[in-house]
Amino acid sequence: MAQVLLFGGRSFEAHEIAGVDEAGRGCLAGPVVAGACILPVEYDLPWLNDSKQLSEARRETLYPLIREQAVAWGVGVAWPWEIDAINILQATFRAMSRAVRAMKVEPRFLRIDGDKLIPRHALQLDIPQEFVIKGDGSVPAISAASVLAKTFRDRLMVRLARRYPGYGLESHMGYGTKAHVEAIRTLGPCRLHRLTFKKVKPEDKPQVQASLF
Repeated sequence: MAQVLLFGGRSFEAHEIAGVDEAGRGCLAGPVVAGACILPVEYDLPWLNDSKQLSEARRETLYPLIREQAVAWGVGVAWPWEIDAINILQATFRAMSRAVRAMKVEPRFLRIDGDKLIPRHALQLDIPQEFVIKGDGSVPAISAASVLAKTFRDRLMVRLARRYPGYGLESHMGYGTKAHVEAIRTLGPCRLHRLTFKKVKPEDKPQVQASLF
């Protein structure tokens, strides 16, 4: 029997509901990436969980299985220059919207990981939605979206690291590790860096008053 979710006096079956999640929101470099996924009522996805709770090997195993078994899935990207232009929250909404619109089947309902909904002007679709705090660990469709977003982003960062060497992007994936921050100080930021983020943008140096003597 199909699982049914009741919301706002309407009912939605599991195969009509998309989970949505993002990866890379807190990074200093690289895009923020969102995944969207509708799972069938029955599926075989061992270890499915929040991507942060899974090893890289398990995410890599799940990634093709999710795409094969999903009713529909999509990935959306918002690049660093977009993040700098509209801020990370709005860029995250933009990536999520792109992921939803990339799906081959339009969902009837969205479940968003976190504590915010995608604004209608960003989504550009009239789809009811709800947010689910810590949904990436409790809602399978959101977990699947989390794995899609994280795995796609990690693979992308490894490729981009070849274009922008010296920062170690292939190891820390753009997060603000000590080695990454030191590389930014030494080399300066590259096109992949989020120039509005605190550890990337140059700090204002205090002006030193010229000597009178």
